[in-house]
Amino acid sequence: MKKIFNLRDKRKIEVGGKTLVVGILNFTPDSFSDGGKYFSVDTATAHVAQLIEYGADIIDVGAESTRKGATPVSVEEELARIEKVLPAVKNFDVPISVDTYKPEVAAYALELGVDMINDVHGLEDERMIEVLKKYNAPVIAMHNEKCSEGDIIEDVKKFFRRTMQHCVKKNFDTEKIIFDPGIGFGKTPAEDLEIVRRLDELKTLDGQEIFLMLGVSRKSFIGRATGLKLDQRDEATGALCVDAITKGVDMVRVHNVKVVSRMCSMTDVLYRKNFPARRYFSKRVG
Repeated sequence: MKKIFNLRDKRKIEVGGKTLVVGILNFTPDSFSDGGKYFSVDTATAHVAQLIEYGADIIDVGAESTRKGATPVSVEEELARIEKVLPAVKNFDVPISVDTYKPEVAAYALELGVDMINDVHGLEDERMIEVLKKYNAPVIAMHNEKCSEGDIIEDVKKFFRRTMQHCVKKNFDTEKIIFDPGIGFGKTPAEDLEIVRRLDELKTLDGQEIFLMLGVSRKSFIGRATGLKLDQRDEATGALCVDAITKGVDMVRVHNVKVVSRMCSMTDVLYRKNFPARRYFSKRVG
């Protein structure tokens, strides 16, 4: 299944073709992996340029850390950060997403010209749906709640289903939703691993194929599984992304775009039937 999202300035996002690599820009002082590293307009802009050079298809800008235990940021503070960095970032010729669960921040960002919203609360605030509807914007809706003692995949699907129902009630086009199973959010490391192992089961919801994004970059469950420290987890992140592609995931959100985009490209050649690079292998060699 493919979907083309027509964006502003004649830009497009095609989901369901090549694996889309979403590069992370944390414009924060306290994100778990690189908090403070890009917390100025100059360093943020240079980082975005490098992410694009290395193969990022989308840039996801976050102005509030969502790590466990992080101090919540007010609407006013998040808006001040977004207002500071977005004018510079949106000048790049790639789609820009803003990572926020606050409708006020989403509305400001979309008015300023960003292309989509990444909501880590999965559209639980129905005001967010109204904002998306006004700007006709695509959205990444993430599962973010503790799971029951039942089957974890069914728990995630139940959440996705509820998100769909909220959107239908508000007359928002559900085909504009990309779902994220929310690795590391409200789950134990064992539950994170179980979801990653069974991603293919999330590709359909009530018989309908859906789009999926996976965010596993440098997450703590990798450290629990391998013993690797935070700054040693990029190759493991890439391995998880490769496995996710074979299970139908459409987008991967990562810090180290250089490493992961190369791994995704080769995996696309192997597993995506109509991937353009296949034309180079139409004849046997040797």
